[in-house]
Amino acid sequence: MFQSLKNKIRENNRIKNRLKKHIKRHYSLRVKMTLTLTVLTCLTIFILWLFNQLFLENYYIASKLDILDKTYQIVNRSYNNDSGLSDKEQHEIQRLSETNNVRVYVITDDLRLEYPKVDKEGHEYNSIFSVLQDYFFRGINKDLTAKELEVLETYSIYKLHDRRMDTSYLELVGRLDNDYIVYARTNLESIQENVIISNKFLGLVGLGVAVLGTIFMFYFTNRFTKQILVLSEIAKKMTDLDFTVKYQVKTEDEIGLLGTSINTLSEKLEETISELKSVNNELRLDIKNKIKINERQQEFVSNVSHELKTPIAIIQGYAEGLKENVYEDEKSRDLYCDVIIDETRKMNNMVKGLISLSQLESGDSQIEFEYFDIVMVINSIINTNSLMFEQKNINCIFNHTDPLYVWGDIYMIEEVLTNYISNAINHAQGSKIIKINLEQKDEVVRVSIFNTGPNIPENELDKVWDKFYKVDKARTREYGGSGIGLSIVKAIMTSLNQNFGVTNYKDGVEFWFELDAKSS
Repeated sequence: MFQSLKNKIRENNRIKNRLKKHIKRHYSLRVKMTLTLTVLTCLTIFILWLFNQLFLENYYIASKLDILDKTYQIVNRSYNNDSGLSDKEQHEIQRLSETNNVRVYVITDDLRLEYPKVDKEGHEYNSIFSVLQDYFFRGINKDLTAKELEVLETYSIYKLHDRRMDTSYLELVGRLDNDYIVYARTNLESIQENVIISNKFLGLVGLGVAVLGTIFMFYFTNRFTKQILVLSEIAKKMTDLDFTVKYQVKTEDEIGLLGTSINTLSEKLEETISELKSVNNELRLDIKNKIKINERQQEFVSNVSHELKTPIAIIQGYAEGLKENVYEDEKSRDLYCDVIIDETRKMNNMVKGLISLSQLESGDSQIEFEYFDIVMVINSIINTNSLMFEQKNINCIFNHTDPLYVWGDIYMIEEVLTNYISNAINHAQGSKIIKINLEQKDEVVRVSIFNTGPNIPENELDKVWDKFYKVDKARTREYGGSGIGLSIVKAIMTSLNQNFGVTNYKDGVEFWFELDAKSS
C-alpha cells in the first residue's frame, strides 16, 4: 500500500512538472502569435511589392493597349459619318485624349491634318508634323527604336523608345473605314515613375502597417492568451487536487469548448478521487478488521486450547489410572468413569456452544420470526431447572401468569433465557434469590433475570460478552462453565436487532434483553 502511495506521489509530481512547462509555453503564446501575424503581414506586403515591381508595368501597358483600341473604335465610328465630326464627337475624342493622356491625329491621304484643327502657320501644327515625322522616318532617326506589340488588319501598335530623350511611347497607326490615317500616341514615362513611387509608398505604408499591426496584435492576442492562462491556472490547481475553481464559459468557440472540457475533467477527477478515498478508507477498515479477526482467531485458538487443556488432562489421567488398575474396587473405578464422563460432557457442551456461536456470527443461522407467548416459554425453562433450584436452595420468583406475546425466534429466545437462568443459578449467593421480571413499555417488552450475589466489577461489565471471559475463573471451573454462554446471547440479540445488557445492583446482578411486542 505504501509503495502504491509513493508511485501516486511521483505521478502527481510528473503531472505538475508537465503542467508548469505547459503554462510557460502559454506565457510565450502571445509573443508567438504576434510574431506569426507580423511575419504574415510583412510577407503579404512584400508579395504586393514584388508583384507591383514585376507586373504593374505590363498590366499598365495592357491597359493602355485597351485604351488605344477604344480610341481607334471611337475615332473610326465618328468618321464614318460623311458630314464630318460633330461637336459632340469632337468633345468625346477630346475628353478621351485628356483622360487617358492620348494624343490623337487623323490624316488624309494627301497628308493633310484632319484632326485636330489647327492653324497651319502655328507652332502646334509644326509640333504635330514633327511627331508624325518621328513615325514615318524612324528608320532614318537612329535615336528611335520601335517594337511591334500588336498587329491587326486595321491598325498596328508599337512601343517606341527615344534614346536621346530616354522616353518611351505607345503608338497606334491604322486606317479608318474612310481610308483616313489615324495616329494615336501615349507617353510611357509616367508609368515607370509611378511604379517606382508606388513601390516606395507601398514600402513606407507596409513598414507603418507592420509596426502598428504588431502593437495591435500584441494587445489583441491578450484576449485569447488571458483565457488560456486562466485555464492553465485551473489545471495547476487540479494538480494540487483543488477542484473548487471552475472556468466561466462565456463563448462557444474553441476556448469555450476547452473550458467546458476542463470543467468536466475537474468534476470527473473530483468524483474519481472521492471514490478512491472511499475505497482507500474501506481498504484500511478491511485491513483493521482483518487484523482484528486474526487477533480474535489467535485469541480464540488460545482460549479453546486453554479450556480444553484441563479436561483433556483430567480425562487422560483418569483413563491411565483405570488402565493401570490404580483402584481395584468397583466403586473407585466407577468414580473414575464418572469424572471422565463429566469432563467429556463439558467438552461436548463447549463444542456445541462454539458451533452455535460460529453460525450466529457468520449469519448462517436461519432466523424465523413468530408471535409467541414469552410467559409460557419462561415457565417452561423454570420447570426444566426446578431440580437445580431445589439442589442449590434457590428461590426462583416469577409472578406473571397472563400471556404476553412478543416477536422473535422462539428457539433462539429459549437459548437466551436458558443461558441467563443458568448463569444466575451458578452465581446466586447470599439469600439465593432469582427473580424473573417482565416490563412492557412503548410496545417493547424487557425481560430481566436478577440474582443475588456479588457485583461484576464496573470496568468488566462490557467484557462479560466476550468469548471465554470469566469474572471468577475458579468458581466458573467449579460449576463447569465454558465462558461462551453470554457470547451466544450477544450473537442472538445482535442477529435479532434487539437491545440487551447487564446492570449491577446493591445486592446482586441483573441481565436483561428486549423484544418487540407490536401486534403487527
